[in-house]
Amino acid sequence: MAEKLIIFDTTLRDGEQSPGASMTKDEKIRIAKQLERLKVDVIEAGFAASSAGDFDAIKAIASLVRDSTVCSLARANDKDIQRAADALAESDNKRIHTFIATSALHMEKKLRMSPDQVYEQARNAVRFARKFTDNVEFSPEDGSRSDLDFLCRVLEGVIAEGATTINIADTVGYGVPELYGNLVKTLRERIPNSDKAVWSVHCHNDLGMAVANSLAGVQIGGARQVECTINGLGERAGNTSLEEIVMAVKTRKDYFGLELGIDTTQIVPASKMVSQVTGFVVQPNKAVVGANAFAHASGIHQDGVLKARDTYEIMRAEDVGWATNKIVLGKLSGRNAFKQRLQELGVELESEADLNAAFVRFKDLADKKADIYDEDILAIVSDEAAAAHEKEYFRFVSLSQHSETGERPHAKIVFSIDGAEVSGDSDGNGPVDATLNAIESKVGSGAELILYSVNAITNGTQAQGEVTVRLSKSGRIVNGVGTDPDIVAASAKAYIAALNRLQSKTEKLNPQL
Repeated sequence: MAEKLIIFDTTLRDGEQSPGASMTKDEKIRIAKQLERLKVDVIEAGFAASSAGDFDAIKAIASLVRDSTVCSLARANDKDIQRAADALAESDNKRIHTFIATSALHMEKKLRMSPDQVYEQARNAVRFARKFTDNVEFSPEDGSRSDLDFLCRVLEGVIAEGATTINIADTVGYGVPELYGNLVKTLRERIPNSDKAVWSVHCHNDLGMAVANSLAGVQIGGARQVECTINGLGERAGNTSLEEIVMAVKTRKDYFGLELGIDTTQIVPASKMVSQVTGFVVQPNKAVVGANAFAHASGIHQDGVLKARDTYEIMRAEDVGWATNKIVLGKLSGRNAFKQRLQELGVELESEADLNAAFVRFKDLADKKADIYDEDILAIVSDEAAAAHEKEYFRFVSLSQHSETGERPHAKIVFSIDGAEVSGDSDGNGPVDATLNAIESKVGSGAELILYSVNAITNGTQAQGEVTVRLSKSGRIVNGVGTDPDIVAASAKAYIAALNRLQSKTEKLNPQL
């Protein structure tokens, strides 16, 4: 039998560290359930010591997810590890993932620790984590830039203490495929007890080689776990893309010779969910999950595909979940049908009141467009969940705007601030500019708009527009996502959603790994 490649998804931890991509507890739970449907082997649900919110989200996921291992990250100290253990306590299938930097640069400049101190702390951390679970992973942060002899010493030590997974972190995306693959291979060959652990790779995409480095770590180095994220989400240039790793190994099984436990038909639904929740739109030419991934514009290509699909398609669109994007509901659909479809999509609302609110929005949308797609339903639920979590300090009420060629656009918006309705109006260079100016005329947030993005959720002129707004203030970066068939209204909702997130004072610590 072929060996299995373990897929370790860190969308909820490392992916969330993208500027503005922070997720609420409810959003994390929804994504975790989708990752479970995807049959991901390990879900890194967060970093329990980073914030009370992350702790609560990990605890909830640990109590709900049964078919995947649930993991929490922890720095190599007793306090972090205890916090991770407490968050994972309700899980029967858990992992603690602890780490410490091992490169000379990080030890000297960041940790201000000697190599001997790092060695002892790494061993102590794994020994302490083993008190809570026999499934312990250890990562040498900035491993790809660490001294080889020292790295061997540390990894031999933590395996002796009971680490069952060893993950080689290319923290800053410094690796090159051949060199990185050979690093993993050399470590496995030189460390006497290397056979006592599963070897893993965790690569960042700063030089655009995260997927290539990870595959080299698998094929050359013998790693049997890949750490990755949906859509390659992650800080800076992102992480290794789960969908690319999975489909590369599946499509080229003749080369890799490895088995996967992934249900690939859930890849596109997972991609769409993560994109809608975080506001990070997938580029059209993104491999596997981009809108153009299976589109053929060239006449020669079209002719070939019509005659035989495998002339230009090395994998089928339906195998990764594109065929599942079907029309499911319309304006005559009732509350029970809507509730059933939510369950099929893996969405569980906390109360009947939440369900009723989502159903009202569904009916409102059904009056505006004939066909309701799964993506439309997910957008409705995302808006409702965000509103419930943020308590809607700011709340959209209504909008009117006028735009005419040769005239300066004007907008008037009604919204509430902490329950009190206010009305603002303003001119602008366009209807969106006028609308956002009207909001700011009453809010005066002082935030800098650093991103404005529009994306059509589904096809056709009736499609809902999904607008992402990214605001920056005092070092904080937040995303707001708004959806509506009217792009200007969607823009207002997105801006208000971002203001709500700025209003929230939730802070968390983001580790570098």
